[in-house]
Amino acid sequence: MRHTFGLFLGVLLTPALLYGTAWGYVQAGQSFDGMGQQITDRTRIYGAFALLAAVGLVTGVVIVARWASPLVSLVPALALLGLSACFLIDPARALGLPARVPPSGDLDFGLRMLLGTGAYAMLGFALLMPTWAPRRWGARRDEDEAPVYYQDQRAGY
Repeated sequence: MRHTFGLFLGVLLTPALLYGTAWGYVQAGQSFDGMGQQITDRTRIYGAFALLAAVGLVTGVVIVARWASPLVSLVPALALLGLSACFLIDPARALGLPARVPPSGDLDFGLRMLLGTGAYAMLGFALLMPTWAPRRWGARRDEDEAPVYYQDQRAGY
C-alpha cells in the first residue's frame, strides 16, 4: 500500500515540480533588470522566490524522508531524466513538447530554458539518489524507537 501511495504521489509531484520551477524561473527573470542591477517588481520576485523555495523544500523532504516510498522520488526523477535525454537526442522535439501541453505562454519559455540549461537533469539526478537506499524499499519498521541498553549487574553499573 505504501508503494501504491508513493506511485500516486510521484505522478502528482512530477507536474508540480516542472511547472513550479518553470513559473518561478520566469517570474523571477521578469522582475529584475540584470543590466541595471536592480529589482523592478518586488512583489513578483518575492512570490517567485517563495514558489521556488517551496519547490526546493518539497524536493528536499522527498529526498530525505524515511517514511516515503522510493517511488515518490523515482517517478519524477525518471520523467525529468527522460525529458533531458530526449532533449540531448532530439532538441527540437523536446523543446516542442511544452507547446503541446497547457498552459502556454511564459510557462513554455521557463520549461524550455530549464530543460536546455540542464536544471531538470540536475533535479532528476537528485531525486534519483534516494531510490538506491535499500531501507526505503523494505517494509517499514519502528526505527525511531530508542535502543534498549542493558546494564551489567555484576559490574555495579
